Amino acid sequence: MEQHSLFQQEGAQPLAARLRPRTLEEFFGQEHLLGKGRVLRRLIENDQVSSMIFWGPPGVGKTTLARIIAGRTKSAFIDFSAVTSGIREIRAVMQQAEKNRQYGKRTMVFVDEIHRFNKAQQDAFLPFVEKGSIILIGATTENPSFEVNGALLSRCKVFVLHPLSPENVTALLARAVSDPRGFGGQRVEMEEGVLEHIAVFSNGDARSALTTLEMAVLNGEERDGAVYVSRETLTQCTSRKSLLYDKQGEEHYNLISALHKSMRNSDADAAVYWLARMLEAGEDPLYIARRITRFASEDIGLADPHALGVTIDAYQACHFIGMPECAVHLAQAVVYLSLAPKSNSIDRAYAKASRDALSMLDEPVPLALRNAPTRLMKELDYGKGYQFAHHTEEKLTNMHCLPDSLLGRTYYEPGEHGLETKFKARLEYIKAWKKEHEAPAQEEDAQDGTGQEEQA
Repeated sequence: MEQHSLFQQEGAQPLAARLRPRTLEEFFGQEHLLGKGRVLRRLIENDQVSSMIFWGPPGVGKTTLARIIAGRTKSAFIDFSAVTSGIREIRAVMQQAEKNRQYGKRTMVFVDEIHRFNKAQQDAFLPFVEKGSIILIGATTENPSFEVNGALLSRCKVFVLHPLSPENVTALLARAVSDPRGFGGQRVEMEEGVLEHIAVFSNGDARSALTTLEMAVLNGEERDGAVYVSRETLTQCTSRKSLLYDKQGEEHYNLISALHKSMRNSDADAAVYWLARMLEAGEDPLYIARRITRFASEDIGLADPHALGVTIDAYQACHFIGMPECAVHLAQAVVYLSLAPKSNSIDRAYAKASRDALSMLDEPVPLALRNAPTRLMKELDYGKGYQFAHHTEEKLTNMHCLPDSLLGRTYYEPGEHGLETKFKARLEYIKAWKKEHEAPAQEEDAQDGTGQEEQA
C-alpha cells in the first residue's frame, strides 16, 4: 500500500503528480477506450472491472486509470509495485484478499510495472485470479505477450494505450498553466508556440510534457510580476529529445522491422530515417549491420550479388571505428540495399529445401557423391558412377545429385530482376542440356582419371 507523510504538502509535489487526473472527465487521450460508450469507460462507470492489463508507453495514463478505478470501485483497492515487492508481500496481500472474499468483499490489486515480476512472482497471483479472490490490474510498458505468463495473460483483458496526440498534450499543458493545482495561482505568460513545441517534444508522454513545462516555468524570466517563458528558455530545457526506445523490448523489434520493410519496399528515405532512429537512441551498430547482412541475401540475393559485399564492408567499418562515425557507412549500405533490385528466390529456395531436409533426415547420400579414401569403401562402391564435370566440354554431366526420392525437385526459382535474369538464363540452359542428355551415362570408376580431391 502506498503511504503518505502527514507533513507532505501538495505544492511540494512535481507538477505531473499535482495535475494527475482524478476523474474520467479530467483524463486526456485514449478516446478509443474512454470515449462515451466505449467498453473500458462503461466498465469503470458501472464498477464492473475484471482482471485486465494496461499496455502502453510511459506517460499515457496507465497508473492514472488505475487510481481513477480505485476512486470509483466498491472493492478494496491495493496499490502494488513490482519494483519494491517480492513473493512475501504478494502472499500477504493474497491472504488478505482471500479473507475479504470469504466476507463477500472484492479485492482489486493494481500492479505497476508487472513486467518486472519474474515467473514465480507472477504465478503467485494466478490461483487467486482463477478463483476470483482478486481482480488484477497490471500496467506495463512491455509487450505482455513476451513479459506476462501465458496462463495469467489468458485470464486478463489487454487494453492498449496509445501515445497522446500533440493536441491532447497541448490541452493538458494549457490546463496546467491555468489550474490552481498547477500554475493557476501565479501569472505565467508563454511566448506563442511554446506549448505546442513542448507537446511535440514530449513524444506523446504527458508526464514528460508536464516535467518540461515545470522546468521551463522555473527558469522563466520575471517580468512585471509575471513569469515569462520564451522559446529560448524552452530550447535550453529541451536540448535533446528523448527517443522512445528499449533495446530489449518491443520498440526494438518495431524499429528494426520498420527498417527492414522500408528497404524491401525500396524506400531509401524511410530506411535512413529508421536507421537514424535506432542509432540515435543508442542501438548497437553491429546489430544493425548483422541484420542488413541477412537482408542482402534474403531480399536481394542474386538480383545483385554485390549487396552482400556492401553489407560485410559496412559491418567491418562499424567494427573498426564505431559510433558516431560508422553511422555514415550504415547509411550508405541501407540506401544501396533500398535501391538494389529485389528477389527473395534464395530465401524461398532454402526454406523449401530445409522442409525436405527435416522431413527426410535419413535420406542416404547417393553412392556416386561419396568419397572413397579406403579400399573397403571402394569395395562398397563409394564413388562409383561419379562424373567429373571438368573433364567434359560443356562442364556439365547428367549425373543425379539428389536422393532418388527427391529427383526432379526444384528449390531455386530465379526472379526477373537485376542480374538474376542472367542466372535464370544460365539455369534454363543447364536444365535443357540435362534433359537432352537424360540417357544413363556409362558408369566409370571414380578413380579413373580423377583423384580424391577432384571428387570432393
